Amino acid sequence: MKTNSAFIPAVLLLAMASVACRDDMHNQPKYKPLRASDFFGDRRSARPAIEDTVARGYLRIDEARYTGKVAGTDVDYFPWKMTKDDIVLGEYRFNIYCSPCHSRLGDGNGLIVQRGYRRAASYHTAKLIAAPAGHFFDVITNGYGAMPSYASRIPVDDRWRIIAYIRALQLSQAAKVDDVPADIRQKLESEGPTAEVRVDQDSTARFAASPPESVVQSPGHPAIPMPYSGVIPPSYRSQAPKSEIASARPAKLQGVKQ
Repeated sequence: MKTNSAFIPAVLLLAMASVACRDDMHNQPKYKPLRASDFFGDRRSARPAIEDTVARGYLRIDEARYTGKVAGTDVDYFPWKMTKDDIVLGEYRFNIYCSPCHSRLGDGNGLIVQRGYRRAASYHTAKLIAAPAGHFFDVITNGYGAMPSYASRIPVDDRWRIIAYIRALQLSQAAKVDDVPADIRQKLESEGPTAEVRVDQDSTARFAASPPESVVQSPGHPAIPMPYSGVIPPSYRSQAPKSEIASARPAKLQGVKQ
């Protein structure tokens, strides 16, 4: 039985055509973004949100908590009672986001400033000591001067924790002996600056009569800059023991001559 030579190509062509005509959901009756529409009176295919619609996670009815203001005025209180854990987390966030410019003491002499960036504000000026908490929240959220906004990097509640830690920094630089509770002051006077004083059930705080010499010479910063570049500063090289210099160098630079 002979087969027509033209029959096979015709069958193959028909099969290919039937596959090509398969539409399914490839062509949907939809509008591309911002395309005009004849269906709606305003000719916009993108419809506005229903009035009073709130996106998930954005029901921010506590104005003070989310803006640092009430009726346009900076608040001078925290939206919840700060605990020790809040302040510890605030210190952690502060060291990451704030200390590069403001330094870990908050004196405005951070490592970036030491490398030529515009000097940051010191938290220990009379103006900022008297500034309400809401002012700091506004600056962190919206930026100020050369400082950019950190709203995209620091969550709302962590901004308040950072502010609580800033208040602790301000107190640390302006506190008087009379501010120390009498029982703790007596223990310090009897045991000296290295006395361990129990401040709560689970932790102790070590008080020192004066800061280390390295802090006096370079407030808020260690003698070797961090992140460490691998180059030992000449002033430090002449004073520090060789073993200390070696241990300060990254592992990949151990044994490399300066």
